[in-house]
Order: sequence, then C-alpha cells, then structure tokens
Amino acid sequence: MNIGFDCKRAFSNNTGLGNYSRDTINLLSNHYPNEQYFLFTPKFTKNKRIEFIKKKENLFIRTPISNTNKIFKSFWRSKNIVNDLLKENIQIYHGLSNEIPLGIEKTEIKTIVTIHDLIFIRYPKLFNKIDRYIYYYKFKSSCERANKIIAVSEQTKKDIIEYFSIPEEKIKVVYQGCNEIFQVKKSNVKINKTIKKYALPKDFILYVGSIEKRKNLKTLLKCIKDLEKEKLVVIGNGNSYKKECKSYILENKFKKRVTFLNDISLEDMSCIYQSAKLMVYPSIFEGFGIPILEALFSKVPVITSKDGCFKEAGGNTSKYINPLSIGEMKEAILEIGNSKKIQKKMKEQGYIHAQKFSDKKISDNLMQVYTSIL
Repeated sequence: MNIGFDCKRAFSNNTGLGNYSRDTINLLSNHYPNEQYFLFTPKFTKNKRIEFIKKKENLFIRTPISNTNKIFKSFWRSKNIVNDLLKENIQIYHGLSNEIPLGIEKTEIKTIVTIHDLIFIRYPKLFNKIDRYIYYYKFKSSCERANKIIAVSEQTKKDIIEYFSIPEEKIKVVYQGCNEIFQVKKSNVKINKTIKKYALPKDFILYVGSIEKRKNLKTLLKCIKDLEKEKLVVIGNGNSYKKECKSYILENKFKKRVTFLNDISLEDMSCIYQSAKLMVYPSIFEGFGIPILEALFSKVPVITSKDGCFKEAGGNTSKYINPLSIGEMKEAILEIGNSKKIQKKMKEQGYIHAQKFSDKKISDNLMQVYTSIL
C-alpha cells in the first residue's frame, strides 16, 4: 500500500503538530514495515528530530518538482500536489495537520484528515480575524471532503460535530502518543550530566509547552513567586507573551528561581523530565496535551487543568485544577510536593495509565482507520 502524508510540519515544526507528524510516520514505518510511506513537503528542511528517515527503506521524501510549484509552494501543498500524488500511485493520503488538498476528492485517492483542535473557534480572541477565517474554511472543508476524520481526543470529536455539523460516524478518535525516547528510563549518569549541562537546580517544577497566552505560564509564575522555596524550569519558546512573562519575573525579583530552555534535544529533554519533582501543565484548552503523556511515561506527577481533554491524557491520578486559580495551583503544588506517598502513587498509577498510549496500540489504531476506507 502506498500511503502519502502532508509532512510540512514534520520538517518545519518542533512543537505539537510537528511532533504528531513525526511520531505518526515513525510508528507506522516501524510497526507496518511492508507498506510504503511518501512524505510530501513543500521544502526539505534539515531537522535532527526527523533524522530517523535515513534509517528507513520504506520512507520516501517528495518535494515540488516543477519550477512553478517550487516558487508557489503553498499553492502546491493546497492543490497542485494532487498531480504528484497520482503519479506516485498514492492510495491513501493523510493530512496530518488539519487539512487536505483541494480537488483530491475528485480522484480515486482515499483521504484522512487529523483535526487536532478547534481552539480558534472556542477562543476567537486569541487569533486575528483573517487567521480565524482561513482556519475555519480549511478545517471545515477538509472535514467535509475527507473520507474519514481522525480526532485526537473525544473533546475534539465533540467540537467537530458541534461546530462543523459532521456526522459522528465519520469521525474516529485515535489518541496521540509521545516519542519513544520519553518511554525509556535514563541512567543516573546521563541525568546528572544533563543537569550539569544546563546548570539546573536539584529540585524543580517543570513546565513544557509553547509560551503563549493560552498556555497560561504566567499563572504558574505567580505561584512560584509566592512559593519562595520552589524553582521552575521552562522548556518552550514564544514571542510577546514570553516577554510578558520574563518582565513579570524581573519586576518581582525571582529571576534566579526560573530557568528558560528551548531548542534542546529530545534526549536532553527526556533527562530533564526524569529529573523533575513534578510537572505543571496549566493550559486553558488543548486538543490533547502530549507533554502530559511525556511526563507520565517519565514517572513524573502531573498537575493540569480541569475539563476539556486533559483527563483523557492524564488519567485518574493526575491532579486537576482551575488553571486560572492561583490558590488551587499553589495548594496542589504544596500537597504533592510535600508528600512522598502521594508522589509515589501518582508516579505508579500515571505510568500504568500511559501504557494505554503505547506505540503499538496507536499504530494499530491508525492502520485500522486506513484499511477501513479502502
């Protein structure tokens, strides 16, 4: 079977959509090695996180061929790519990041689109008007034209039905996983070397995610300011909101207790996870929340948000709070941080819950969706 993927994000994005794309490709090529996988990307960008491609004989990178398509890369990805898919005899095309090309529905190629979230509809103030219009048109059109829709959580499935009036039977929930590197126990030597490399404190709270308003880092910083014994390590990057967070730290004079890291290797990140006392993921809304899984596989207790998709990722023993309540967040940090018994239970039960998102289960679920539409 020849399976094509929209792989723009796999090559160009090191956060959520990029991680999902890379993990999907890697899982399927590992567990279903007899199929052929074609990675269509407007531009081949060197990225250490996708170097696993070099080791696989069933992965093939495809970029625009004609000069016109090389110049108008976005148009190629959204429409002209269909001609290239036909030339490669693609049987299934999977839009990994919320869209499929126009006109593909007029061919014999079967299509799947993964919808990660509809945050731009739920929280319109976080997006400018033009972006909201483009996202709405692309996402809705792709859902209507695709043979099957993959939602990354039950919450996202409900939103697709509510906002786009898509029949429930057209949507299949296939949970995301996390990179296998987070599922492997690191040696003390590696962990200590990483701590030394980044000059990290011995006892710290971890935050992982893009630094943007929706992710709500500032509320966590307000807690850290008040909890004078606590130290925080932030892994992620951002623009204006990151500046706002850093300004708050400087104004309140606790810079020495907060460490910012970004663009670090997954190996280093996995060691940092396994060094953390606990992780706080205070996002207001997500489609799923991969950092929660990364923490659970790393046997790190998780504090995250009530409602939405978070309990799907975090299971029954993670701690759920109102993400905008400084009081609730502080209380949760103190409760878990001061009790070895609670930490032990959360680590053990969280790790058991994480096994529901094993590589084999996810790849099997994906392949079942593929074969169901042929």
